[in-house]
Amino acid sequence: MSNSRQIAGSLRNTSYSIIKNSIMQRQRCYSSTVPAHSTNERPEPDALLKTLANYVHNTNINSKVAFDTAKYCFLDTLGCGLAALKYEQVRNIIKPIVPGTTVPNGTRVIGTNLQVDPVQGAFSIGTIIRWLDFNDCWLAAEWGHPSDNLGGILAVADYQSRLYNATQGKQGKLFTVNDVLEALIKAHEIQGVIALDNSFNKLGLDHVVLVKIATTAVVSKMLGLTEAQTIEAISQAFVDGQSLRTYRHSPNTGSRKSWAAGDAVSKAVNLAYKVKNANVGTIPSVLTAKTWGFYDVLCHGKPFEFKQRKEFNSYVMENILFKISFPAEFHAQTAAEAAIQAHTKLKSIGKTYADIKSVRIRTQEAAVRIIDKSGPLYNYADRDHCIQYMTAIPLIYGELTSNHYQDKIAENPAIDNLRSKMFCVEDKQFSQDYMDPEKRSIANALLIELNDGTTLDEIVVEYPIGHHRRRDEGIPLLKDKFARHLNEHFVNQPNQAKKILEISEDSSFTTKPINEFVDEFCK
Repeated sequence: MSNSRQIAGSLRNTSYSIIKNSIMQRQRCYSSTVPAHSTNERPEPDALLKTLANYVHNTNINSKVAFDTAKYCFLDTLGCGLAALKYEQVRNIIKPIVPGTTVPNGTRVIGTNLQVDPVQGAFSIGTIIRWLDFNDCWLAAEWGHPSDNLGGILAVADYQSRLYNATQGKQGKLFTVNDVLEALIKAHEIQGVIALDNSFNKLGLDHVVLVKIATTAVVSKMLGLTEAQTIEAISQAFVDGQSLRTYRHSPNTGSRKSWAAGDAVSKAVNLAYKVKNANVGTIPSVLTAKTWGFYDVLCHGKPFEFKQRKEFNSYVMENILFKISFPAEFHAQTAAEAAIQAHTKLKSIGKTYADIKSVRIRTQEAAVRIIDKSGPLYNYADRDHCIQYMTAIPLIYGELTSNHYQDKIAENPAIDNLRSKMFCVEDKQFSQDYMDPEKRSIANALLIELNDGTTLDEIVVEYPIGHHRRRDEGIPLLKDKFARHLNEHFVNQPNQAKKILEISEDSSFTTKPINEFVDEFCK
């Protein structure tokens, strides 16, 4: 009996000790995540919130280069939207949830008969302009496509202008093309400057977080919000859930990457309207709040850095990259251009892709991290984010178009066979020049060995045709790209395509009411 009592007592002491240690451990864990001395005194809004709102409301854009570039960016982005509408999936995803819904005086979606509320309009326009991965690009610590913001800007400008006309000026505001261009310049600047020194992809976050922030800031002013209300709206955008990059990377690459920007701009417009209609409140330390703020939760406690540029003006639009030749992820643009040169070289010596033994792709670190991909490719989105695929197609066909990502083309066994002969290596100098603010090159180099042992001279392309260093060469081609997209969309209405081109080249173009210009795309 004595031994039994001793054993029972020992068990009770052990159980007590375990429970006590567990409680103490939970208390330590809780105390490490909750500030020891919390206060409910509201701080001043975070400095970046005030900087962005001040820029949107008080900075005048005086750069002719920025406005000229913005015009080409605007037209090119609209053309990309029209080109996407040839595909059934994008036509289905932009429809209103309730079939047949039409909003009186609502936002019109270019190239369609849809007339919807501005939130749905932002999603629909934002989705079609991004679908083909053919609009502009910005490469820095974070990459992205600043013209994605046009989805929200155009939806709001168009709706507000129609509302103004319907109410004889009592509601809404009449926006011109020039107003849209200025908003686009500022959205580019916000997204691009933050991206210069701050990588969201390394945190596992998608770059559309910057689309949402930039669109929210610019649209807030367009809706007539005060500077303080713009701060309110931006704070709401930062606290909003941010997208993971999962859908952009192997093995999960899928079509969501094509409508992620549409989703971001629709959320931005929605938040701006909530502030306008309901005063939902500012979250002043949304970035810097201990434990619960954006920096602590998503950035490992590290605040944004602004080493390269501390001011916001028009730098990004002036230096934006255009996708002129290929609807392809931008890090592969120069690889595709080099592949076309290689295709021509092979042809000149009586050879074809079938004579290739190996292809070395010398590239930048970003390309290796994002689009260096082996194994099966499951869909359009998978293929236009694979540098081997985007190199193989020009080597085989001598060109690269959006149709080359379709299943019918991808079934060609020669493509995967050629992909299997390719390998990527990072060139440290390419990576360094990619980040150099004086260069911002996006270099790729192809070294091709043939089955007979011959090695062709390496083909190096540092700057794609859409780079600002090749503007004089690129702008005429960009205009041709827009005309091609118009003619393909209005194939049964050639006079309509001609009319839009004439309007866009007229000296009075920038003073035209935006809703009238949008109407030309919906006939």
